[in-house]
Amino acid sequence: MRSISLLIDHAVILDDASEDNTVELCQEILQGIPLTLFSNKEPLFHNEILLRRQLWEMAVKTNPEWIVILDADELFEENYPEKLRELLSNSPQVDYLSFRLYDLWTETQYRDDPLWQAHKWYRPFIVRNIPNFQAQWQETPQHCGRFPKNIIGLRGSTSPLRIKHLGWVRPQDRLAKYYRYKQLDPNGTYGNLEQYRSILDPRPNLVAWKCE
Repeated sequence: MRSISLLIDHAVILDDASEDNTVELCQEILQGIPLTLFSNKEPLFHNEILLRRQLWEMAVKTNPEWIVILDADELFEENYPEKLRELLSNSPQVDYLSFRLYDLWTETQYRDDPLWQAHKWYRPFIVRNIPNFQAQWQETPQHCGRFPKNIIGLRGSTSPLRIKHLGWVRPQDRLAKYYRYKQLDPNGTYGNLEQYRSILDPRPNLVAWKCE
């Protein structure tokens, strides 16, 4: 969060009924930055599409030029703010920017095998706010995407900047995610059962993260 605060002009945070000091921590870290923060009374993570729509609508109401959506366990690689600001200011013909996401399994290594290849594909993380854009969503309770699905019809481009996904680094978090997917998507209706099972692989193929 400290990292992204170097880039944004307004923070929009949706707290999904956390029971720790998440709200206070956000307010402390983002002091001096306009902040829109809302806490759900009941968690909605079991139906992710509701959260994604809710966050999108909160962001659009602030009337931004660009919308950057990162989960709490995602961050751009080091030394990105100046590069990203330059990229956005020089992209008048672009409506969304896509980046590669690396699933880090340790602080210094990311996972790379046939079931874990997110880093080989570009996906949208930044979208221009277009007035009267009619958002259409992938209406699934899991793996619904962070942005409306119809942004792909807009003008897009890719960036060499990379994003770290730290949600798999701690063994206890991997175990919690395994059981969560087992509960929320037991038949692999929205995801890949083989990938879910591979979360517990004791010897995954890891590649060293190298600064570029």
